[in-house]
Amino acid sequence: MRVLRRAPAGAPPPSEARRRRRARRGRIAAMVALALPLTLTAGLSQSSTAQAAAFACDVDYSANDWGSGFTANLTIHNTGTSPTSNWTLTYAYSGNQQLQQGWSGRWSQSGKNITVTNESYNGTIAAGGSVSMGANFSYSGSNTAPTSFSVNGVTCGEDEPPTEEAAVVASPSSLAVRQGETGTFGIRLNTQPTSNVTVSVARTSGNTGLSISGPATRTFTPSNWNITQSITIAADASGSGSATFTASAPGHTAATITVTELGGGTGDGEYEQRFLDLYNEIKDPANGYFSPEGIPYHSVETLIVEAPDQGHETTSEAYSYLIWLEAEYGRITEDWGPFNDAWELMEQYMIPEADEQPTNSFYDPSSPATYAPESDDPSDYPAELDGNVPVGQDPLANELSSTYGTDDIYGMHWIQDVDDVYGYGDVCGGTSGEPTFINTFQRGAGESTWETVTQPSCEDFTYGGENGYLDLFTGDASYAKQWRYTDAPDADARAIQAAYWAGQWASEQGNGSQVAGVVEKASEMGDYLRYAMYDKYFKRVGNCVGETACPAGSGKNSAHYLLSWYYAWGGALDTSAGWAWRIGSSTAHFGYQNPMAAWALSNAGNMTPDSPTAGDDWDQSLDRQIEFYQWLQSSEGGIAGGATNSWEGHYGQPPSGTSTFYGMYYDWQPVYHDPPSNRWFGMQTWSMQRLAEYYYTTGDERAGAVLDKWVDWVLDEITIGEGGDYAIPSELSWSGQPDTWTGTPTGNSGLHVTVTSYTQDVGVTGSLANTLSYYAAASGDTAAQETAAGLLDALWEHSDGMGISVPEERADYSRFEDEVYIPSGWSGTMPNGDTIEPGSTFESIRTWYEDDPNWPQVEDYLNGGDVPTFTYHRFWAQSDIAIALATYANLFGG
Repeated sequence: MRVLRRAPAGAPPPSEARRRRRARRGRIAAMVALALPLTLTAGLSQSSTAQAAAFACDVDYSANDWGSGFTANLTIHNTGTSPTSNWTLTYAYSGNQQLQQGWSGRWSQSGKNITVTNESYNGTIAAGGSVSMGANFSYSGSNTAPTSFSVNGVTCGEDEPPTEEAAVVASPSSLAVRQGETGTFGIRLNTQPTSNVTVSVARTSGNTGLSISGPATRTFTPSNWNITQSITIAADASGSGSATFTASAPGHTAATITVTELGGGTGDGEYEQRFLDLYNEIKDPANGYFSPEGIPYHSVETLIVEAPDQGHETTSEAYSYLIWLEAEYGRITEDWGPFNDAWELMEQYMIPEADEQPTNSFYDPSSPATYAPESDDPSDYPAELDGNVPVGQDPLANELSSTYGTDDIYGMHWIQDVDDVYGYGDVCGGTSGEPTFINTFQRGAGESTWETVTQPSCEDFTYGGENGYLDLFTGDASYAKQWRYTDAPDADARAIQAAYWAGQWASEQGNGSQVAGVVEKASEMGDYLRYAMYDKYFKRVGNCVGETACPAGSGKNSAHYLLSWYYAWGGALDTSAGWAWRIGSSTAHFGYQNPMAAWALSNAGNMTPDSPTAGDDWDQSLDRQIEFYQWLQSSEGGIAGGATNSWEGHYGQPPSGTSTFYGMYYDWQPVYHDPPSNRWFGMQTWSMQRLAEYYYTTGDERAGAVLDKWVDWVLDEITIGEGGDYAIPSELSWSGQPDTWTGTPTGNSGLHVTVTSYTQDVGVTGSLANTLSYYAAASGDTAAQETAAGLLDALWEHSDGMGISVPEERADYSRFEDEVYIPSGWSGTMPNGDTIEPGSTFESIRTWYEDDPNWPQVEDYLNGGDVPTFTYHRFWAQSDIAIALATYANLFGG
């Protein structure tokens, strides 16, 4: 066990919400500890002197203990009436505990006595505020918790743990209103009262041009206490700046709302106002885009099966879109609180904490993982582990550990069951009903969403079969309880991309210091994102054929320098027999590339990661990504699939004549085949938007040439009519292959794309408008700008009060009855008791879907009725539209 990642210089301390989460979310350490985690809360207000009256303290202490060492987490609470600066915390152990390394404070030890002083970024603790820190210790014998703590000489004595207070809740907590316009926020209570509660709202500071329109009080009863009621704020015709509104009620903690008045305007300013309107709809709690914790759901609706197989799951993609959305909000309003909060929320819930990846210290970079072959057919699984196949060396691990003082990974896991619908919340010492890390795809490129067995990311054999779910996927002589996570590189890169722009926009406003901490964290995430540049087993990149014949890599000759489909890491739960592993991915899809993030991480000085070789790696990745687009561009202009260093996932022999890119083999449907991974037009818009941003920022002529051809192709495939009537490409078919890459684009006369269907997919349309806007701003292409505006106008015709949406037919829902491959003789159960056995179907191991209010439409369809039609509100789609509106307003005036 090594330390939690260090806090970057200038970063704020972990929030109180993060501290509470450490106590409540799935505790892997609770599963593996030889002694139960120790918990102590101390706090005795001092009143004997004037100094003591001004400052009083509580200290929360907990220890995650694994027998020969432990992680101590402490939080100082200033319970006094005045802030304190330059704090020093002191306490003592009674045993032989020895400090190894600490973070978020300057730790030292003298005998049994521990001293922690503040860092430069967390030296002040406001009245009612707190600051958190932690450290790793070794010990032998007993590990008794300390019983007394002092801060700046003031003794903090024992107190009761805090309980949840009755409070008024406001959402959104930030609101922007244009001059002469109105905006709304919602209020509710967080706990059920025993009698009616009247909440009063008033402006308590700031811009007097903002006022409450209509009644300023709302009454909540024991029956409607959690139903949001709206408050309307009106802006006068000439004011500017922000005001704070406070919603208060007797016996309840008040909520504060920051409202910013923006200047008026006409013309293109309409797009900025549309952004604000849609932003407010997304953030309105009544519309249901967020969980009670503030986590963005994949969709408002629960019955939806895509890569997430239920709407109230979420993905790292959704978190990255939230960060991007809040960056645009900060640019428009100069309120950067929501942006910082979005990053903290992501860090709080989607990046595994130290005790959720507890055995990284056992990782051996010279032996990253045991080889297991992949197959395009799920029925070829479980895949046997084979220790005789050579694997290469991991060149990043030691550098990252040295740079950040931890063996843990700072990257997002890709999927989370926010409402714990599956019921894995209680595995590994967790709590049922809490947001829980899960995984789905495990069985090669042919495994559709409809053929998955969703399993927990922490496997303690509570559910599934005798070995949990492990022996569905890999074959081994024995199975160990373990944890494992998978990173989706495009989401991490999108978060980094958004952080770059937040830093630029905030600096232009003179507010750069407000986001500096997040920008540095984004840089750190980019350091770890380099794992996506490597072959799955760190084998040599280029002409890699044969499991044993393809040589193990050394140094960085196992890097393809592209953003691959994933990287993953895991390890044992049992620290007494600890082990850990890491893998990259041998396959790269053009749709995952992000030259904007690569440029920011290699050329924007404040974002270049701290590791010695990171800047050069990202600089090389930038060039490699641009070349990848050039190599894959079809004769018409569309970008074809990608390339792999491991044909069919087991370093097979590709068909004769398969073209190559730096020795990697062309694959028209890289990564997944059901449906084909480059059939969906959205992959085109997502990736080309990043290329267009890069072109706008740098003027790189290579990017401009790719975009010139791509935009000409796309404009011919778009139609825009009246009253919201429009169509963009939906599905694509491909023929031929690119020419083998020699360093110069050839035009690829033998590679072709055809649009086979069209759609009004609102999210893809927003992404396309964003792409065309950046391209038009960079190139001066009037047709691209007019088309972007036309698409945004057409989208706005489909507003429904919850966002932008159109009806969708879902003929694919016939696949609820698809059989899920289960090996002969295997049996197990899902958390709700559903049986897993040969013959099980997607629906039969998810019978909870039968309780969904929209299930009758699907059931009727499965019984021979009409194809069901749904109107979905996907979080990423609404965000993509809002961001496109803000982009157009930013680039073309207002």
